[in-house]
Amino acid sequence: MGSDTTDTLSTLGRVLFGLGVALQATEDFREMDETIEYADSADVPLPEIAAPFASGMMVVGGLGTALWRFPRLATGAVATFLAVVTPTMHDFWNAEPDDKSGERLAFFGNLAMFGAALAFLRAAYNR
Repeated sequence: MGSDTTDTLSTLGRVLFGLGVALQATEDFREMDETIEYADSADVPLPEIAAPFASGMMVVGGLGTALWRFPRLATGAVATFLAVVTPTMHDFWNAEPDDKSGERLAFFGNLAMFGAALAFLRAAYNR
């Protein structure tokens, strides 16, 4: 594969990743009461502040990644969010039996996004 093709695929992957992260976070705003309740159920301190802040950080981080604006800050915000939220909010190993499958799916989905965020963070530092 030539450099132009590699660059095009990397850009497409980054844009899709960033938009996916941002759009997923906008869903939290549409259902903020449930997002706060979910955070509260996981013993997040000050969930009424933390949940909207984290969702806003993901919208801004996702858009920043997609548009490659302030890429270190944007990808760093997404990676930090995923590093914290994935094991604390989606700890399927401690979930009730009825919730275990959904939490496992969310955990592994976030784990995949975390890997992508780290790859884009590395790219941001290599530019």
